[in-house]
Amino acid sequence: MTETTVMHADLDVLAERVEQAAALVQRLRDDKQRLEREHEDLSRRLRESEQKLQGQDPGTLLAELQGLRKEQREWQNERREVASRIEGLVKKLERLDA
Repeated sequence: MTETTVMHADLDVLAERVEQAAALVQRLRDDKQRLEREHEDLSRRLRESEQKLQGQDPGTLLAELQGLRKEQREWQNERREVASRIEGLVKKLERLDA
């Protein structure tokens, strides 16, 4: 092989590597832009969530939730009692009609 042929082969290899490096740099730039947009979106969502919860103590919210659940159970129990009473009254009425 002549020196010129070797130099052209080396230049071809170098050109291919440069093209691969350029493509990699472009992909990294695209990824960076995408990640920056995602970061901005997540930061905005975090700020919105913080504003919604601002001034609300999680412990207080949990205590309130537990209170509401207790109240719900009490209402359900009372509802069952009323339903049982109504069933009893209906049975008595049916006996009277018979």
